[in-house]
Amino acid sequence: MAKKAPAKKSDGYIAKAPIRRLMKKEGADLVAADALDKLIGYLEKQAANATKEAIKITKADKRKRVTAADIRKATR
Repeated sequence: MAKKAPAKKSDGYIAKAPIRRLMKKEGADLVAADALDKLIGYLEKQAANATKEAIKITKADKRKRVTAADIRKATR
């Protein structure tokens, strides 16, 4: 079985250190690197989906600027 190439720093948008700190703050004493990567991947997908929905709302209102209200509506 071929090994997966290590992830590059530019692959994701969310930094690992703040997410690791968040997980530790919530009670995770030790956090595996693959668990951290999975959570970051999930968060990035959710953010992308919320952004796409917010853009649809913005365009429907004939605006160009995505607002906090658009994100709020998109994430409901």
